[in-house]
Amino acid sequence: MKIFFVEKGDERMSFISWIIVGAIAGWLASIMSGDNAKMGALANIVVGIIGAFVGGFILRFVGGSGVTGLNLRSIMVATFGAFIFLFVLNKLRK
Repeated sequence: MKIFFVEKGDERMSFISWIIVGAIAGWLASIMSGDNAKMGALANIVVGIIGAFVGGFILRFVGGSGVTGLNLRSIMVATFGAFIFLFVLNKLRK
């Protein structure tokens, strides 16, 4: 079942895991930023995946670990990054 879950000690996530984490994180971040009505499922996935990279970069910069698999901590990191990404994007649009 490596398609759905990352094995212990393996730092790589499968394609399906990225989509699931991205979809959940993008959806939560769009609700928090008030952009949920403007975004569809594909936009939520893309924002969530970008958020996973942003959140992971920020946490690794301060000494933590980034997105590690299909788990609650990774969803929280990706949501944090997606919210920051949407915040910056909304500020640039204005």
